[in-house]
Amino acid sequence: MPKPTPTRYRTTNWSAYNAALRKRGEMLIWFDNDMTWLAPHDGRAGRPPVFSDAAIQFCLSIKVLFRLPLRQTAGMVAGLLQQAGLDWPVPDASTLCRRQKTLAVQIPYRR
Repeated sequence: MPKPTPTRYRTTNWSAYNAALRKRGEMLIWFDNDMTWLAPHDGRAGRPPVFSDAAIQFCLSIKVLFRLPLRQTAGMVAGLLQQAGLDWPVPDASTLCRRQKTLAVQIPYRR
């Protein structure tokens, strides 16, 4: 039995096709200015954490989404914060490494 020939599609609207390809590379990340980036002091003994769980969760989500090592993740988050016009400090790689052991980052996966 012979193999069926694949269907050929022809692009007739090149401007819409090019716009769709450009939009495919678009990425939108927004920051809430009211987000608690720095951790509040909880009154327990010992050194308090500098960054909130939400800040670490955000950094680790960027790490997982873009498959980055921790140092590159810190650099990308610093660039994103700079583009957003926020002067928030960025957790370094050792902080992310230490805190990722206690936080579970869950990103929904769609096929």
